[in-house]
Amino acid sequence: MSFASPRQKFQDWFTQQWAIFWGRRIEPLAVPWLTGPLGSVGVIADSFVDKLAEQEGLVVERNAAGRGLLPSIMELQLSEAEVARLSPAIIDFYEKTSRYRLTFLVQWNPWFKILGKLVNSLFSHRIGQLNIPSNRVEDSERINSELITLTDPGTGKVKYTVWYRTVKSTGQVLYSGVYSTCTLPSGQVCVKAVFPLPNGNATVLLSPSIGPDGGLRLASSGRQFGDPGFYFVLQDAHGTLWSQYLRSFRDQLDVRCHEGNLMADQTLTLWHWRILRFQYTIHMLRQEAAGSTSPKADR
Repeated sequence: MSFASPRQKFQDWFTQQWAIFWGRRIEPLAVPWLTGPLGSVGVIADSFVDKLAEQEGLVVERNAAGRGLLPSIMELQLSEAEVARLSPAIIDFYEKTSRYRLTFLVQWNPWFKILGKLVNSLFSHRIGQLNIPSNRVEDSERINSELITLTDPGTGKVKYTVWYRTVKSTGQVLYSGVYSTCTLPSGQVCVKAVFPLPNGNATVLLSPSIGPDGGLRLASSGRQFGDPGFYFVLQDAHGTLWSQYLRSFRDQLDVRCHEGNLMADQTLTLWHWRILRFQYTIHMLRQEAAGSTSPKADR
């Protein structure tokens, strides 16, 4: 039996050992759709960015004007009819994310609030990652959002796009994730979000679909390894990679445009029970939205 590295906090070792016991050994070349940056022991936050750039000879650029989570919405390989139906404001947000800021509300299921407090206490506060407020947020909280790109200096092509988000009022890291697209073994294209963790990462693969109102739905709902969903990936003490697919944990994000405003609802569920819900309002920055009415400018 393989073992997680012993040179770390016990709670990190225990969760990694759980993933090894219940998961499967993976070879990176066999699962390119799942591979992504791994975190080091200690604080994650955005510290992995410079290390990743140094390891792969990439150039780091922070908050470059006009950068987006996706270089083009066409990377989702939607049909012509789906692209035509998709709201232009949503396309602009994903292709030019750095031009926007977000505010959010959090609503916890009371039965799972203690779980949120426990995760924050044992992991999130310490490592600076996945720091979801454990109390209900009654008033809109502003998110400080930074888009970081890592570019190959030879080709000029962006290899990694990091979306680094902190809660403005506390400075705590909400999410520090690497965003891209991937193609599953079935041929389905998904949005891929990789959140580095000590000696591993949490990877969420979200399948896109377009609603009749022109909204975008991203859903991590699958049945087995190789489907959309939530994956733990970790490196054991000998450098071998392991992955555990969590079928019971699901994430659904609905982005829509309503009366010139962009809004999004994100719901996390466990065994079909709602854990929490985020409600986002997405504002275009004033200097970028001069003369624009859709979506509305930040005021």
